[in-house]
Amino acid sequence: MAEGSNRGEGPTSSKRMRIDTDPNTAITEFLTKCDDYLLFQLTKFYRDRLEQAIEGGVDGVSSLLTYETHFSGQEHRKHKETLRVQTETLRVNTILIKEKVKIFQLVTLYTELTVISTVRDRTLVEHELLARGRDHEEWREKHLRRELEKIRTDQLFHSSFSQRKSKSGSSAAVSGVAGIGKTTMVQKIVYDWATGKIYPHFQFVFSFKFGDLNAINCRINLRNLILDLYPYFGNILGELWKNPEGLLFIFDGLDEFKESIDFDNNRINTEADYICTDPEDQCEVSDIVYSLIQHKLLPGCSVLVTSHPTALHLLEKAEISVWAEILGFVGEERKEYFNKFFEDQAVAAAVFKHVEENEILYTMCYNPSYCWILGLSLGPFFTQRDRKQQRVPRTITQLYSYYIYNILKNHGREIESPRDVLLKAGEMAFTGVSEKKIVFRNGDLIKYNLQPSQFLSGFMMELLERDDSTQSVVYTFPHLTIQEFVAALAQFLTPDPGDIRKLLSEAFSKDDGRFEIFLRFFVGLSSSQSARPLEEFLGPFLHQTICGVIDWVKAKVEGQIGNITNKFGDTENETGKRDLLNTFHYLFESQNQTLARVTVGSVEILKFGHLTSWKALRLTLIDCAVLSHVIGLCDTIKHLDLENCSIQCEGLQRLGPALHKCQVLRLGRNELGDSGVKLVSAALGNPDCKIQELGLWDNDLTDSCTDYLSNALSTNRSLTELNLGKNKLGDSGVKLLSAALRNPDCKIQKLHLDDVGLTDSCTEDLVSALSTNRSQTILDLGLNSFTDRSVPALRSLILTRRSLKRIWLMGNRFSPNGKRHLESLRESRPGLSVGV
Repeated sequence: MAEGSNRGEGPTSSKRMRIDTDPNTAITEFLTKCDDYLLFQLTKFYRDRLEQAIEGGVDGVSSLLTYETHFSGQEHRKHKETLRVQTETLRVNTILIKEKVKIFQLVTLYTELTVISTVRDRTLVEHELLARGRDHEEWREKHLRRELEKIRTDQLFHSSFSQRKSKSGSSAAVSGVAGIGKTTMVQKIVYDWATGKIYPHFQFVFSFKFGDLNAINCRINLRNLILDLYPYFGNILGELWKNPEGLLFIFDGLDEFKESIDFDNNRINTEADYICTDPEDQCEVSDIVYSLIQHKLLPGCSVLVTSHPTALHLLEKAEISVWAEILGFVGEERKEYFNKFFEDQAVAAAVFKHVEENEILYTMCYNPSYCWILGLSLGPFFTQRDRKQQRVPRTITQLYSYYIYNILKNHGREIESPRDVLLKAGEMAFTGVSEKKIVFRNGDLIKYNLQPSQFLSGFMMELLERDDSTQSVVYTFPHLTIQEFVAALAQFLTPDPGDIRKLLSEAFSKDDGRFEIFLRFFVGLSSSQSARPLEEFLGPFLHQTICGVIDWVKAKVEGQIGNITNKFGDTENETGKRDLLNTFHYLFESQNQTLARVTVGSVEILKFGHLTSWKALRLTLIDCAVLSHVIGLCDTIKHLDLENCSIQCEGLQRLGPALHKCQVLRLGRNELGDSGVKLVSAALGNPDCKIQELGLWDNDLTDSCTDYLSNALSTNRSLTELNLGKNKLGDSGVKLLSAALRNPDCKIQKLHLDDVGLTDSCTEDLVSALSTNRSQTILDLGLNSFTDRSVPALRSLILTRRSLKRIWLMGNRFSPNGKRHLESLRESRPGLSVGV
């Protein structure tokens, strides 16, 4: 350390001098320690980077030479300047100042998003707030383990990322959930190209929004499609068609496109009717897009398409070379967003610290849209002296309550009756949630007796939509969750609370998830902390409504707990598990501890997992945080089954404070890793630990975790069954574990070490440890690599440990003779089972 801290100031070691003199020495030493696979990985890594550099340089020079042949440069400069002006600023909606929109320089506010060079699930239909929180942590961990390659936006057309090679051009698809930043990323790509930072081999970039293309109700050609947006090209487009390799077409928001684009093989028989091969031919807009992506039109050009995950199935049979997905903010990117959001860095730090400490809020902020809501709602608590920090929102309902509160406070005076306007907007929002509708037109406003106003624009965005060459205004909430909250608020404030139970039951009965967040908000509004800020402007919330909500939740939770298990503790179906989990979310949002203790305080069994993955319920980070909250209120919890629930180490961390309360804890096949065992070991080491049965099978464990586990077992006095099967513990891991098993106070009766990579090298340690255990009844050592060398020690263990009832040794490498020696022990005492 001294050497490192005084670099360059004094004498250095001879080793340091050798490295400085000949840097190849350190590299050579490193390479000699690499195995063949690592050398292959290194070679591939640097080969791909070299190919990218060469490819980019050659393409740039080639395009430049071609460009000089066809153009004087005036059109090129004009187009770049136009795009630069169009994309250099970012419009951000705000509710805290009189101006509804603030304009920032794009480069000042833009925070880099994490984009990965693959797409995980092209048929994702879960709600955005539910879907991706845990997935981001999972993929972040894989990235840190170098199992995942991050792709920069300037690499979307590099051949090293291509899954499909094509000589006629390249198409890339970028997926991302609502609010993740797809459109802003497209804006940054266009801006960076216009300022000469990326893609020098593209002479011209043309960017379209599918939402705008919806307004084109007639046949059109590519020429007019471009001239409509960029009229200055005039008559030179014919020259552009001669060099399609220099053209990039961007289409943003495939999921918003009303027309269908069929990439399936059934086009083959009617290709002439659909394929557009000439940019001067009149075609349907959908056929132009199809033909560009499939390289039928201007073969050689490049195409970038962005889409919500639910529309990606449309592209599965398209000629897509590169698939990528925006993960949003990962790690420090989240913190960077808040640092840029707030001018005062002290406020930024305080807000981010609060978010980071709250599992629910922190999980939300992988998404820029949620970060925006968090910043607007939480900022005033750390900038206004009259706000009490102990009331800072901690649930999602509380957060959105303060979001609406800030609108009412800053813009409520702009209209005579903000309550009436909010109720009408809420009715419209509720209809939208019911019908899965997020865009509203003037006709919708008229239907609900709403008029455009400064106040209404505080929580609804006005967007321009082209329709038959004219522009009209449409309205949308800044995010689907804001629409759902306003819908819930309006229903909560209904003057006839008698229909509340009917409303809640009908919404709960929908099994497609459209009302999941709505219901959480609705129940959350029964909390005084959620209602308090809104009551200042909307008047007191009806006590009858609050009681009706509480009664409904109580009946729903009790009914779900009664139905979720049969007398054997087995869950009936996945729907039952999902419904029970949703009721737990209601309890959490209500923050009503009395209600929670009455409904779940005496629960003994919670089973969301299953031995088969398709019968288990996948839990998100938010689910785990809510589950931990509920278990913390259960005084009688005995059995928690989360097998195959995909919780991983991050989810287990949320559950950590409640784990020691369970008698049966099944965590098999959750990719917990060694870090997860560290958390479990902490629960085992808790003086109040009640865990008797612990299942950790198939969790990517290695020998590195056995030290934590061994230390915990040396003090634990409750554990009687431990399942570590299907992990990579190896001989070294079991040797460390044997130290704890050797302890006379060890209570373990059933030990499962099947398929953990054991050989004859560990037999002596393991047998020696188990020989001192007076309570051992079941031992599973199947599917390992024991040979006849271990037979004498195993025979001795079976003969001397009279408590042993069953030992499984199937799937090892015993000879027929060795097997006979072991099988003969079955007759040594009544009731002994030896499986070989």
